[in-house]
Amino acid sequence: MDYLITFLVGGAICGLVQILMDITKLLPGRIMVILLCLGSVLSALGLYKPFAEWAGAGATVPLSGFGNMLFQGVKKAVDTDGFLGLFKGGLSETAVGISGALVMGYLAALVFRSKMKM
Repeated sequence: MDYLITFLVGGAICGLVQILMDITKLLPGRIMVILLCLGSVLSALGLYKPFAEWAGAGATVPLSGFGNMLFQGVKKAVDTDGFLGLFKGGLSETAVGISGALVMGYLAALVFRSKMKM
């Protein structure tokens, strides 16, 4: 049942984003920022953690989950390090995800050849 909930929630998030892209003329980068900020705001309100516990990876894998992790990292670092935590908390909490994305992007660039579209 957990897999079904995860699949449905992740699919619903992706479906809502696709509808947002089709209905509005927002660029994908702006939609990504909206998802990131939405995850941060929901985390600040204390709503994202219960949602993520219920939905599992369906809520933590999309960009809203990344916004949640950024907020949690900043919150934890500000509590321990004060003002400097604003600058290092988000990166220290999400370092594995950022590093993984960089390494996989580099490997994909080595394997595939990009071509200019005319």
